[in-house]
Amino acid sequence: MIRLPFLDPARPDAFPPAERALREPDGLLAAGGDLSPERLLAAYRRGIFPWYSDGEPILWWSPARRTLFDTRAMHVPRRLARWLRHCAWTIRADHAFGEVMRACAAPRAKQRGTWITAEMLDAYERLHALGHAHSVEAWDGERLVGGIYGVALGRMFFGESMFSVENNGSKVALLGLAAALRGWGWPLLDAQVASDHLFTLGAFEWPREEFLPRVAELTALDAEGGAWTGRPLPQPRELVGVA
Repeated sequence: MIRLPFLDPARPDAFPPAERALREPDGLLAAGGDLSPERLLAAYRRGIFPWYSDGEPILWWSPARRTLFDTRAMHVPRRLARWLRHCAWTIRADHAFGEVMRACAAPRAKQRGTWITAEMLDAYERLHALGHAHSVEAWDGERLVGGIYGVALGRMFFGESMFSVENNGSKVALLGLAAALRGWGWPLLDAQVASDHLFTLGAFEWPREEFLPRVAELTALDAEGGAWTGRPLPQPRELVGVA
């Protein structure tokens, strides 16, 4: 039987130290609480994120190894680079945050349900309205073909999920986000957990004991807040040289 600490509803900034997370399942730290903006931001500052399914209590995680991107060292595979040179799509930010989240929540092949519950949608749309959650989108004309969303704190971006409805849609959004972050002086993009897809674009893993102090440092830095709609973003043909 797994015994987890349950979070105090009256103390949104109170979490157990991430180092106390379980080894199996890897990173499970606590349960309960809520998804208020105060609690979510406190969690991200500590290298913790929520991940659970409908019918479960809110579960909070901090894996032993964290998957990250160095925004200065993204990898663009050769085939993707050739395709990008002729890509007429555009990259925008915060033009369709809710649409991106709902697309990420849509059922996918070989996947049961979704962890992006209605409660999660509401919570991150509140964070978006407060200027802490953002989407970067790939558009073919006025059609949304891919995107990524996540949380920005200080000079750290925590990626939550991404989607494609056309080949390379999520890759364009991810590379566009990383290139923008690099230009703003944000060195890391958190991808949470490993996948082969992420490693093809330059992802690497850090042990939690190295990740946590870096997160504390970067989230404490000053950075421009608010919506990203007015910020200039790199476009697909400019992404060939981001590596």
